[in-house]
Amino acid sequence: QVPLVESGGGLVQTGGSLRLSCAASGRTFSGYDMGWFRREPGKERKFVAAIRWIGGTTSYADSVKGRFTMSRDNVKDTVYLQMNSLKPEDTAVYYCAAKSPYGTTYNYWGQGTQVTVSS
Repeated sequence: QVPLVESGGGLVQTGGSLRLSCAASGRTFSGYDMGWFRREPGKERKFVAAIRWIGGTTSYADSVKGRFTMSRDNVKDTVYLQMNSLKPEDTAVYYCAAKSPYGTTYNYWGQGTQVTVSS
């Protein structure tokens, strides 16, 4: 069973917005740091955003700063990635991941959701 389930991907025009969701499945991720990553066609998976369990601080890749916002709903055990001002270079499969707040490796991953931005 995949522990994290992403949704919200799709096709959008340049300048448009999408909100991705990532829900825990079969277990809770309360107490975990959460992250979003993406894999562009033909490239390695890269960091997009993260939110820490302790303090709730967020961090972003330079390429998305000011356009993407990550948040979490601890009651729903769900994290979100609000993506605004989308560009064709944001086209990728987006993955949600979780890690212990005391570690550096993301151990739990979702299957990904496709985001396509048309020019």
